[in-house]
Amino acid sequence: MDQTVELEILGLSSNHSQSGSFTLVMGEVGGIRRLPIVIGMFEAQAIAIEIEKIIPNRPMTHDLFKSFSSNFNYSIDHILISDMREGVFYAKIVCKNSSKTVEIDARPSDAIAIAVRFDASIYCSKKVMSEAGIEFNEEDERREHEKSGKTKKTPASSSSKSADTLKDFTLDKLNQLLDKAISNEDYEKAARIRDEINRRN
Repeated sequence: MDQTVELEILGLSSNHSQSGSFTLVMGEVGGIRRLPIVIGMFEAQAIAIEIEKIIPNRPMTHDLFKSFSSNFNYSIDHILISDMREGVFYAKIVCKNSSKTVEIDARPSDAIAIAVRFDASIYCSKKVMSEAGIEFNEEDERREHEKSGKTKKTPASSSSKSADTLKDFTLDKLNQLLDKAISNEDYEKAARIRDEINRRN
C-alpha cells in the first residue's frame, strides 16, 4: 500500500453543473487533499442510505452483492481508485476468501457503495491523488461556504421547509410515514423522517 493514499467519505453534494448527479467528496486520511468524484443519483442514494443506516424493504443491488459474496465466503479487503483517464476514474474491488484474493474492476461509485456495506477501507493511488486531488483547508472551506451561500444537500438530507412540516406530526404518525417511505423506496424522505424521530427521542 506504499503507492496509495487512504480516503474517507466527507460528504455528498448536489452537482449544479450536471442535473441529476452528485459530487462525492473523499478526503485524504491525515491530510488536507480532497478527491471529488461526480456520481449518479442511484449510486449517491446507495451510499447515503448505508451511511444513514436506513434499511430498505428489498435489497438494493449493492446489498445483493454483499449477500452474494458473504454466502460464498468472500469478504471485501479494500477498494482502490486505481486510475484516471480523460477525466474518468477507475476502481478495483479487492475481494478475498481463505485461499485467494481477487480484483474486480468497478466504477468508483459502485465500489464505494460496496465498501461502506463491508466497512472496508478505501484507497486511491498516489498518481490519481496527485492528478485529481485538491488541497483544501478549513479556511478554504469557510470561504467557499460564504461565497456560495449554500448548504450541502445529499440524497439523505432535507430542506428546512420539509423538516418544519415533519414537526407537526405525532411520533406515531412519523413512524407510520417512515414505514410508508421505506415501503415506497423513497429513501430521501425516510432519512428526513428518521432524523425527526431521533430528535424527539
